[in-house]
Amino acid sequence: MGADKLENVAPNKGASGPTVLYCHCAYAKVLPTEVRDQVLQGLTESGAAFEAVPDLCEMAARKDPALQRIAGCGDLKIAACFPRAVTWLFHGAGEPLPETGVEILNMRTRAADEIVERALAPDILVAPIVEPEAELAQASSAATPDSAPEKEHGQ
Repeated sequence: MGADKLENVAPNKGASGPTVLYCHCAYAKVLPTEVRDQVLQGLTESGAAFEAVPDLCEMAARKDPALQRIAGCGDLKIAACFPRAVTWLFHGAGEPLPETGVEILNMRTRAADEIVERALAPDILVAPIVEPEAELAQASSAATPDSAPEKEHGQ
């Protein structure tokens, strides 16, 4: 299936349970092709409603208005890449994800069958979303000279 035909493969309007968003990573190409294709096939064959987008990175770069709708849809499962990257993409586009009700399924590190199983599960495994500002503050405070352990004289 070509990336240009992915938009709204099976819109999740009116479906019960979390909204499922699948990223095909068509342009960045950082996902293992086999996993990406097996997840798309598994979601399609399940008959469950889901939304597929060609590339979240590209959408974020364009500040696509669809990201606002996605971020505000309520319980959400996103099959894409690293959770931190997905969180930053939405934040960078000006549409931060909510702190709760979001499960990001990492297709770079998990098997396709695990991703499909979690995407179709009715529950959300909650991992707190770290807001980019908080992450930046933590990183900058860790990088300050005051945060380095003091050495005793003569060591």
